Amino acid sequence: QVQLVESGGGLVQPGGSLRLSCAASGFTFNYYAIGWFRQAPGKEREGVSCVSSDDGSTYYSDSVKGRFTISRDNAKNTVYLQMNSLKPDDTAVYYCGATVDDHFCLGYPSGYDYWGQGTQVTVSS
Repeated sequence: QVQLVESGGGLVQPGGSLRLSCAASGFTFNYYAIGWFRQAPGKEREGVSCVSSDDGSTYYSDSVKGRFTISRDNAKNTVYLQMNSLKPDDTAVYYCGATVDDHFCLGYPSGYDYWGQGTQVTVSS
């Protein structure tokens, strides 16, 4: 049974930090690129960051570049998203997804094979 389980969301003040985790099971983890997407109320799902399957290349949207860092631990079947200098605009439900095609890594949610259930991140004072 394929599972992607996100954790680490919560309420944080502007300027604060959170680390999200995405734990995977039920598929060959190192064959898949893993991406983080977010969706705010009334908005489309947008790509935030992605780490490829082959060489571990990382990608970031312009809105989070320099503030977020993605990493993967293939031994633990887990991907992390370290989020620093958080802003109210970062408030959203954050989802991790897995795609066997690295070409879909960032910005193509329709190309993803598996999704987690999401974790809420709220940035507010």
